Amino acid sequence: MATLIDKYIIAEIGSVHDGSFGNACKLIEAAAAAGADAAKFQTHIASAETLKDAPMPHYFKGEPRFEYFERTGFSLSQWKALKQVCQDNGVIFLSSPFSLEAVDLLEEVGVEAYKVPSGEVTNIPLLDRIAKTGKPTILSSGMNDWAELDSAMAALKPGGPITILQCASAYPCPPERVGLNLIGEMKERYGTAVGYSDHTLGFAAAISAATLGATIIEKHFTFSKLMYGSDAIHSLEPLEFKVFCNAIRETWAMIAAPVNKDDVSPYTDMKLIFEKSIVAGRGIKSGSILTLEDLAFKKPGDGIPAADYKLVIGQAVKADLPADHKFIEDDFV
Repeated sequence: MATLIDKYIIAEIGSVHDGSFGNACKLIEAAAAAGADAAKFQTHIASAETLKDAPMPHYFKGEPRFEYFERTGFSLSQWKALKQVCQDNGVIFLSSPFSLEAVDLLEEVGVEAYKVPSGEVTNIPLLDRIAKTGKPTILSSGMNDWAELDSAMAALKPGGPITILQCASAYPCPPERVGLNLIGEMKERYGTAVGYSDHTLGFAAAISAATLGATIIEKHFTFSKLMYGSDAIHSLEPLEFKVFCNAIRETWAMIAAPVNKDDVSPYTDMKLIFEKSIVAGRGIKSGSILTLEDLAFKKPGDGIPAADYKLVIGQAVKADLPADHKFIEDDFV
């Protein structure tokens, strides 16, 4: 069974399954195979979260929101089954609740942690309910200002550990709105773990966020960008997501392995092969006082280092030396 770890990558499946339980199961399997640590859904209960005349976002006008949420929702038994599919595939089951009823449902499912989308940051009753579960919370910050985030963090503080995610609620997110500067600001302001939810179309923002200390990286996931719905077109397909996961983990591995520039022991063999020794640049007669014109600098680097050439200039040689002779200390009077 997958458990929460210090650093992990979330495949944001959301509602890209379009209400198909079979697709949801297969998306979990595909996300796990692509390298995700967690599969995250959205738990919508239409009657509990939205009015029937609520407007649709500009990037998805396919159908009224109430009808969409009602059509794509799952039953309690289906949610439990999806959690089991996650466990069977070695990934963490996560979901974002959009109502108090959704929190209660996810408690029955046995969700391990909660993800709060930025549209719910100001829904303090929801945050209070989540805090009472005592479970870890991942708080997105996409459309919120500092005052709203301060209130949300205060509401969640009595509960489990919190990770706040820098995010921009733009689909897709252009580079100038990524807000990498906010990762450090959030860490300093809240003294908690910070992650990044990526709505860009590429990899650079998430890799940069990992470099700056993001411990959770979230990215939308789909079978195909051609799928119906609000998120598929801005998501990564399985092969892309696999490359994405590898890049993030390589970045974390680099950060976890600081290099001591004074320790050149890994390069012992390379230095021998590629560095230069001081050799005779021409035939030299016994007793000659060496000048720069008598010297050449050639591989391998197992003789007197080229860096020490000034110590060789002015030395007298004991015997005749041919061109390309590699100098040793015994050559000098």
